[in-house]
Amino acid sequence: MEIYLDTAHVADIAKAVKTGCISGVTTNPTIVSREGTPLRQCITAIAAVDPALTILVEAVSPTAKELIDEAHRLAELAAHVVVKLPMTPHGLAAARSLSRAGIRTTVTLVFGLTQAIAASCAGAEYIAPFVGRLDDMNMGGLALVRSIKETFRAQAVGTKIIAASIRSCQAVADLFTAGCDVVTMPAAIFWKMLEHPLTEAGLLQFEKDWKTVPGTL
Repeated sequence: MEIYLDTAHVADIAKAVKTGCISGVTTNPTIVSREGTPLRQCITAIAAVDPALTILVEAVSPTAKELIDEAHRLAELAAHVVVKLPMTPHGLAAARSLSRAGIRTTVTLVFGLTQAIAASCAGAEYIAPFVGRLDDMNMGGLALVRSIKETFRAQAVGTKIIAASIRSCQAVADLFTAGCDVVTMPAAIFWKMLEHPLTEAGLLQFEKDWKTVPGTL
């Protein structure tokens, strides 16, 4: 059970990493474009926050051969890069070749069980169903994750599920309850996960009561 952040903003990543809860970072072309820095510089800066972070970086080339070549370049950017590949025939072919070469891959933009099965058969280490986008269309993102998890368990395959496109803290709770391996989310949702009014009230009460205790440590 791991939490990743959907961001390339180094300050946000560093702040969250300090909690001890963050295992990885998920990027895509849209996320990287917001930072206004070259990709190599962006990934290097993220890796400098914590060298143990898993960093998902997207390959965007149009053919399998170009995806493979691009993936090899991306894998050199940091120690724990996982290359994201599209859920297309070219992306699956690249996943097979890269897995044989020892390069870690995620097949992204998964919206159906058969797509998840194909990605696993192609050797992807992770598959990324976009839960929120399915829910936006009333198409059951959580139900898809449950179905994928049950199928992978029945087939005893090691492919992991990274749930993406997360809209709420409740979605995070539901996805982990359903057996999701990783949930990747915006930083704002991560911070909301840590909040509860009863926690705040309890801390205030403890602080008030501590002031009445005589002596010091």
